[in-house]
Amino acid sequence: MLWVKAFHIVFIASWFAGLFYLPRIFVNLAMVQPGSVAERARLLLMAGKLLRFTTLLAVPAIGLGLWLWLGYGIGMGPGNGWLHAKLAVVLLVVLYHWACARLLGRLAANTDQHSHKWFRWFNELPVLLLIAAVVLVVVKPF
Repeated sequence: MLWVKAFHIVFIASWFAGLFYLPRIFVNLAMVQPGSVAERARLLLMAGKLLRFTTLLAVPAIGLGLWLWLGYGIGMGPGNGWLHAKLAVVLLVVLYHWACARLLGRLAANTDQHSHKWFRWFNELPVLLLIAAVVLVVVKPF
């Protein structure tokens, strides 16, 4: 199980690296000057490739997490409220990932009207989600 846990941590860290950087590309896209077709196309290409790669990292991260959950039998009985809260955080991370995909589609279609400041705030959400998940797993506050 230690191998599963080790690879779960590696895939989680890699998945979050993508979720940290993808919205940063959105910030840059929101700041592209009108008429800068090549710059916009390059950023959209980068964002699309990063989204695909990040999605490929999310699959084993979630799969290995399920393996750990089922393998350890965690979640049943008293004292495991932390796991239910952590699973809620995982759901929020998956929804954030999905929101990134939707935003990229809107940016590619040139229909998104969010400012670069909005994307800067949006970019902070995965940091808070990661902090919450780590605290729940390590501290197990309830």
